[in-house]
Amino acid sequence: MKSSLIALGTASAFTIKDLNYNTNFLLTSKTGKKMLIDCGTDIKRSLEVAALKPSDIDSIYISHLHADHVGGLEYIGFSSYFSHTNKPKLFISEVLLNPLWNNVLSGGMSTIQGKICRIDDFFSINSVGKNKLFNWEEFVFIPIQVIHIMDGFSINPAFGLLFKVNDKTIFLTTDTQYAPSQINEFYNKADIIVHDCEMIYAPDGSPIFSGVHAHYEELKKLSDPVKEKIWLVHYQEESPIKNETTIDDGFLGMLQPRIVIA
Repeated sequence: MKSSLIALGTASAFTIKDLNYNTNFLLTSKTGKKMLIDCGTDIKRSLEVAALKPSDIDSIYISHLHADHVGGLEYIGFSSYFSHTNKPKLFISEVLLNPLWNNVLSGGMSTIQGKICRIDDFFSINSVGKNKLFNWEEFVFIPIQVIHIMDGFSINPAFGLLFKVNDKTIFLTTDTQYAPSQINEFYNKADIIVHDCEMIYAPDGSPIFSGVHAHYEELKKLSDPVKEKIWLVHYQEESPIKNETTIDDGFLGMLQPRIVIA
């Protein structure tokens, strides 16, 4: 069988629309094994819609620690633990691993009846070092640090991915500000770009910039050869921007759930 990449959800952290969920992806290898790329709060629902169970997930990659990207890990971890199935492999940057457990997961997962747990009770940990590649099945992944949000005076780590599916090089930005000078090299290397894109506008039609996501009005400034590679994700469901508009503006469009990307 061929490998494949689909979106399980393509919307923002605040979406409540039926059948669209947090922006998470499902990568299937040639052998049929499945990796989640991010595991947001809605993962229980998006897996169900895709006719998948937690036990179908072999591995998970985490890009950063916001709930729409990690909020489903408790569900996946407890599901495998209490059903005595194999622990999912967890691929994560070494700088995110301890904060993931200490600041995000331990409050709900560290204590079960008669035992104090650690993260490796639930997941098989694969920590990825700075500027290191990692492998899973036939894939070779390059984590790309992106600029998402400032933590006081420093950048809070967030990582996109560059990898090949079949004959297509994919760049998943995950959550990122508009920063073409930092990631233009990866735009050029990719055949398909799946790009974070907020679409927030005031009632008078003027754009509202959160400062932590690339805005549609910013992405429109990219060159035509780059735009024609871009699927837009993480958009707001109430946005006045429609899919037809994004295509007219030179993009591939607003990616919808369960569409095959590659």
